[in-house]
Amino acid sequence: MLTQTLNTQAINTQVRGKIAPAHPPAHPVSDQFGAITGHAGLVATEFSYRKDEEIYGEDEPAEYVYQVVSGAVRSYKLLSDGRRQIGAFHLPGDVFGLESGPTHRLAAEAIIDTHVRLVKRASLEKAAGTDVLVARKLWAMTAGELRHAEDHMLLLGRKTAMERVATFLLEMDRRLAVAGMMALPMCRRDIGDYLGLTLETVSRALSQLHAQGILGFSGARQIVLRNRARLHHLDA
Repeated sequence: MLTQTLNTQAINTQVRGKIAPAHPPAHPVSDQFGAITGHAGLVATEFSYRKDEEIYGEDEPAEYVYQVVSGAVRSYKLLSDGRRQIGAFHLPGDVFGLESGPTHRLAAEAIIDTHVRLVKRASLEKAAGTDVLVARKLWAMTAGELRHAEDHMLLLGRKTAMERVATFLLEMDRRLAVAGMMALPMCRRDIGDYLGLTLETVSRALSQLHAQGILGFSGARQIVLRNRARLHHLDA
């Protein structure tokens, strides 16, 4: 069995953010990352990032694989005209930074104050090369990212503005809702950059859904879905 201990002092000179104190692990149901590192004997190091702090930049060496412990992360690409396209929102338990090439295709930032844990990519790859279980779990995570990318491509290419917002709300309801309410870590501009819509279009769609009784607001970013059936109908 492979045993790899990460030198936290060395990592601190290469990875942005600060070494974080001990923190509760991500939800065990979605903690494939913890299962992999634990099975392979890898020791993950935890870092903290402040709101809007960059975790890694586009085209930087992909030396680590990350998991969100608390908070939220956006991965995005800046277009040549200055616009931003967000590719994914990573929430507690999610793994990000998995790359097929030597560099990151997208940049990653903390949306709010965020804790992540990370391991060296080379250590994971070495473990996958000698352990079938690790290889299968890494493949499952990679396949999940590919499936999300395909769904996102369909959303951007074929759905109307209202359908995109409905799809987003149902996704967040599935991933975030607690006791019938979802507290969104991202702002409406983030949502627009994820859906390929303007801030005004997102706000107008949310207002229309509220007026139709499909959702309710309980604070700036707290949403209650009152009629999931109608929202699913819009997403169809």
